[in-house]
Amino acid sequence: MTEPIHIALAGNPNAGKTTLFNYLTGARQHVGNYPGVTVEKKTGACRHGDTELLVTDLPGTYSLTAYSVEELVARDFLVNEKPDVVLNIVDASNIERNLYLTCQFMELGAPVVIALNMIDVAQSRGMDIDSDKLSALLGAPVVPIIARNGKGVDLLLETVIAVGRDQSKQWQSLRLSYGEDLDQVLEDMVPLVEQGHLLTDTYPARWTALKILENDDQILDRAMRADTALAHSLVTRTEQITRHLQSTVEAYPEAIIADHRYGFIKSILRQGVLSQRFDADRLYTSDRIDKVVTHRFLGPLIMAGVLFGLYSFTFNFSMIPAGWLQSLFGLLSKSVDLLLPDGPVKSMLISGVIDGVGGVLGFVPIIMFMFFGIAILEDSGYLARVAFMMDRIFRMFGLHGSSVMPFIVSGGIAGGCAVPGVMATRTLRSPKERMATLLTVPFMNCGAKLPVLALLIGAFFSAHQARYMFLATLFSWGVALIAAKFLRVTVLRGPATPFVMELPPYRFPTFRGLLIHTWERTWQYIKKAGTVILGISILLWAMMTYPGLPAVELDRFEQQRQEVRARFSAALNSGSRTVEAKQLQQMLLAIDNDQAETALRRSLAGRIGLAMEPLSRLAGFDWRTNISLLGGFAAKEVIVSTLGTAYSLGAVDPDQSSSLKDRLIRDPNWNAVVALAFLAFIMFYAPCLVTVVCIAKEAGSWKWALFSIVFNTALAFLMAVAIYQGGIALGIG
Repeated sequence: MTEPIHIALAGNPNAGKTTLFNYLTGARQHVGNYPGVTVEKKTGACRHGDTELLVTDLPGTYSLTAYSVEELVARDFLVNEKPDVVLNIVDASNIERNLYLTCQFMELGAPVVIALNMIDVAQSRGMDIDSDKLSALLGAPVVPIIARNGKGVDLLLETVIAVGRDQSKQWQSLRLSYGEDLDQVLEDMVPLVEQGHLLTDTYPARWTALKILENDDQILDRAMRADTALAHSLVTRTEQITRHLQSTVEAYPEAIIADHRYGFIKSILRQGVLSQRFDADRLYTSDRIDKVVTHRFLGPLIMAGVLFGLYSFTFNFSMIPAGWLQSLFGLLSKSVDLLLPDGPVKSMLISGVIDGVGGVLGFVPIIMFMFFGIAILEDSGYLARVAFMMDRIFRMFGLHGSSVMPFIVSGGIAGGCAVPGVMATRTLRSPKERMATLLTVPFMNCGAKLPVLALLIGAFFSAHQARYMFLATLFSWGVALIAAKFLRVTVLRGPATPFVMELPPYRFPTFRGLLIHTWERTWQYIKKAGTVILGISILLWAMMTYPGLPAVELDRFEQQRQEVRARFSAALNSGSRTVEAKQLQQMLLAIDNDQAETALRRSLAGRIGLAMEPLSRLAGFDWRTNISLLGGFAAKEVIVSTLGTAYSLGAVDPDQSSSLKDRLIRDPNWNAVVALAFLAFIMFYAPCLVTVVCIAKEAGSWKWALFSIVFNTALAFLMAVAIYQGGIALGIG
């Protein structure tokens, strides 16, 4: 059996790299249309004929210069793992820009196969590309493909296998000319690198010298640690040529190197590789759409309409299946109640598992429809336009245009997660802007908050659910931006940095891609409900159940039941037994509820909730609500499951199946004003435990993680108090 061929899939963001990876491996990985989706390598396997291919999907990058974490991950993998083939995905419709990365792969010496993707888009733009001539001029195989439908992929795999099986193929660096000045310096530096064996076990000598000329921080650091004296000598030569270039052409070495790479690419394309059938300056379809969609005045209105349409779609179509799930869990709860005898096991299954986890899973249809709508916006390319439009607003609040994507990833439209949002801030170069973004992305309505929003909006504002969800989204953005501005003028003062981003062409999302995207996120939600939330729900159930009532209290409640039954027996001869039986049942149920509430009050969780109540009452929160908020510190989804547990411990008529929404509506401690205050609090109080850990890791200090907990919770509480007290003053509550 032949050895598998190791392939590194690499290319610019939006070149279709991850689409090809999914096509080859069937991996359930999200495919997006904006930079920064893939921040770590992904690995899969496929088979072509009798050859097994191990495919590693590297982060999308524009270069191999160590400016971002994506570039470092891609570069380190190539030089450390040395894959058999680097499969470079090139967007044929943006071939000049994409070939810049290709040049760097070849300068590194990697065996490259070029997949000329989206050749159909290039042709629709009037671009004819001679792939054979391009291959001859570059000295690397070039195969035109369309990754989204698999056209040309079989030929591509055959080419990859041929290159991977070529035993004579070695890592050989492409030698480009960078002008007389730099070429002379390289001629002097390369022998020194070779003689001193400076990083030559990892990088080609010319490439190391080139990176020192480009002032690459990672290479400079490694060179200094490997041979300080030699590294200083090379840096001195770099400083000398930099001064010379500054005095003669007013440019730095890295700028001249980039210019000559693009000059090399242009010379290739003009040798009959690229021809234009019509005026290259004409507006393409995406450009025509953007004239309207990103218009200074129409753009924000269209964006607001799109978001409102997303929420209308979600709530209008998800309510029926959500009702089915709630009925199913109600039936399951009733069945367990009938089958099992009273006791801790029955209580744990009904209150801890079914009412806890079931309360979260009941929102799966809403989550699924929301994710499906967001997948359409992502895969079509519209979210990149949202980032572009929001840049002007973000700069007013001291943030960077690159901050937009972390906000969207965290749930800026709804349904994201703050953890990848915090990690996405790595792309920001300015430490102050990065920290301000990192601390405010948890304010977005992540997927964990959606069940709580859906529960309370559905319970108290059912006539206008889409409208309130839309307003909640606007509110979360507004508070996050104001908080960011506050941080930028106080603890994170610093200058703003410029913003440049790519607007990918609009594309029709593939139905398969939408299903993968939707199911991946929905399954993560379901899996979390069956693991983390199940464990926390059972733990909170135990805290709400134990230590339990003392024997004296149990005897008191039992004596009350006996007195009621005795009165009922004495009244049997007086008239209608039906009326008396109903009265007896109601009186016994009242005693059961009183006992359950007393037990909950005296439980560990109840005592904590009651201890917090003097303060939380300022915001309208009772002790049961406080218990759910404690669980929310671990994971926001637990808020719903804990409310379900707290309001099901003996407080429901066993002959009636009642959802948590109905219980809250009937509870005297809840009304529309309390619901609004509660919504504001859960939207903005301390991030979940995993996000806090991620903040500490990304910020490099637990100080900022603790600051996030205290700052967010204090802000959320002040807002909740203002909403509740304002509502009471206006007589709304």
